[in-house]
Amino acid sequence: MRIYFFSAQKYDREFMERGNENHGFELAFTESPLNADTARLANGAEVICAFVNDTLDAPCLQALADAGVRIVAMRCAGFNNVDVPEAKRLGLSVVTVPAYSPEAVAEHTLALILTLNRNTHRAYARVREGDFNLKGLLGFNLNGRTVGLVGTGRIGVATARVLSGLGVQLLGFDVYENPAFEALGGRYVELDDLYAQSDIISLHCPLTDANHYMINATSIARMKDGVMLVNTSRGGLIDTEAVIEALKSRKVGHLALDVYEQESDIFFRDLSDEILADDMLSRLLTFPNVLITGHQGFFTEEAMTQIAEVTLANVAAVAGNEPCDNELTRRL
Repeated sequence: MRIYFFSAQKYDREFMERGNENHGFELAFTESPLNADTARLANGAEVICAFVNDTLDAPCLQALADAGVRIVAMRCAGFNNVDVPEAKRLGLSVVTVPAYSPEAVAEHTLALILTLNRNTHRAYARVREGDFNLKGLLGFNLNGRTVGLVGTGRIGVATARVLSGLGVQLLGFDVYENPAFEALGGRYVELDDLYAQSDIISLHCPLTDANHYMINATSIARMKDGVMLVNTSRGGLIDTEAVIEALKSRKVGHLALDVYEQESDIFFRDLSDEILADDMLSRLLTFPNVLITGHQGFFTEEAMTQIAEVTLANVAAVAGNEPCDNELTRRL
């Protein structure tokens, strides 16, 4: 069975080939993103493997089905970029990797909070230039502060666990309350109360039609002055134009992003020799109180190993007509 990987980087090939030693699939890779125009590259493959910024809309899925593809394997947890009902209509099985080292994203969230608060990224650059001045590097104690977590699934709880050791007060909001969050001392509140009471707000929820732009001018107005916003989930949760205005007015005191709503043409690429055409991202990069990483929260040895193992196990199960808990289309 041949699996064609889209948006594949060198490290994807390394981990997938290592995981494939237990399966023996034929693997092929391209750095090209998947969309309706590039789907033809999968001709001859029974399976395609896609990532977070690929576009699996109805035209793309139709092109894949026409090319003979039977299984769509997402090597990520999110599937907001997949038209799952259309895939089911076309007879395509869609599988995901719903849990891979939630600690990887949780620890990256903590790294963003600590780095942005204590300005260690700025201090590092200064010291290398011989500047040991502390002006502009003032932070605040996390101990005793209130952190609001929007989403308390596996990653949200893992984040609560690492934060709890710092002596913070934990608030949570989720449509499904998780006893594991409460066991860590977390307290569930309504979303507006979380906005109003939190010194730091961290997003750990999937992107849906209902929560698109949940961080907008209206919700920001309900937050504390100087709030820190952290997003390691999906870029579309934040209205970037609204948060830029809030940074300019100092309503938002700190912003940490590992995801960005227009990241598909930017992240996972080396653009150091090019002019950045995205005006909003360019504007964000001018703020000293903004920290951006290129969707690397998942990027640990453990997480990449799990992603490869689960992705290939999903394909083996569906191809063998065996039950697969990670198959989305079977649930519809």
